[in-house]
Amino acid sequence: MEKTLDQLTVLVVDDSKTIRRTAETLLGKEGCQVVTAEDGFAALAMIVEHKPDIIFVDIMMPRLDGYQVCSLIKNNAQFKETPVIMLSSKDGLFDKARGRIVGADEYLTKPFGRSELIDAIRDNLDVSA
Repeated sequence: MEKTLDQLTVLVVDDSKTIRRTAETLLGKEGCQVVTAEDGFAALAMIVEHKPDIIFVDIMMPRLDGYQVCSLIKNNAQFKETPVIMLSSKDGLFDKARGRIVGADEYLTKPFGRSELIDAIRDNLDVSA
């Protein structure tokens, strides 16, 4: 079933307040409902509570990193179909490969802009303009 951007709930998980705020502003302007979490543990609670359509998760976070968060999501029967987009300031082959191994659907390098976020959403969800 096709949705529009203003029908989507997007979770942004990053320990950087700047990154969370940037993504929230960019996606909010498109009409998305954006929920944020500053670490992996908070993210897991938000996923259960808000059941996001797509999740952007930073790799480097304290306590529970992005790979662990992605792995937990993809191993959960209720959420395994939810697209997970890894965010990283590193553009390394190893990081991308590791992201694929834990089930990440895509990998974005920071800093990202509006078009990268929207493209990632369109590439991973059946969304109309």
